[in-house]
Amino acid sequence: MERKFLQNFKVGDQSLTKEIIDAIMAENGRDIEAAKQPFADYETVKNQLAEAQKTIKGFQDQGADIETIRKSAKDWEDKYNKAIEDHKNQLADMAFDRALDTAITGARGRNSKAIKALLDMDTLKGSKNQDADIKTALEGLKKDSGYLFEEAGTPPPYSAGAGTGGTGGKDTGGFNFGFTGVRAHETGK
Repeated sequence: MERKFLQNFKVGDQSLTKEIIDAIMAENGRDIEAAKQPFADYETVKNQLAEAQKTIKGFQDQGADIETIRKSAKDWEDKYNKAIEDHKNQLADMAFDRALDTAITGARGRNSKAIKALLDMDTLKGSKNQDADIKTALEGLKKDSGYLFEEAGTPPPYSAGAGTGGTGGKDTGGFNFGFTGVRAHETGK
């Protein structure tokens, strides 16, 4: 996503503010870094492949027996399959965490870490329909522990005079007494 796109984006007839654009770009940057994370060990896998090719070349040069080559090939295949499985699990975990964080934010959760601690994460991860099950779990948690979520209602309208000490909306600067009945002294009598 480019900053120029957001600068030209309008909500109603107003453009987005710089603060909103900065916040969106920061979140987008975090998403990109999270997406890069599973592939951070690309160089390691590349080195493992080079090592495997070197080992195969060594077998060809030495004229090693077939059983040794088969065993070594099986070992490398197992390592490869394990690496692929680990990557799939990492991607699935990232997708689950993102879906859970999005659902908690959508449910107006106050503290994501506290909410996650009260959820049965293993059951939710193993679910066939994670989105629906996460939503159901959060709704149940809202009923049981509503203090973890913000109220969705709108605040009451402003009432004139509220918080001014009953002066009818007039700010008295902290002095809340009247000068009625105060008379000037007569001089010269």
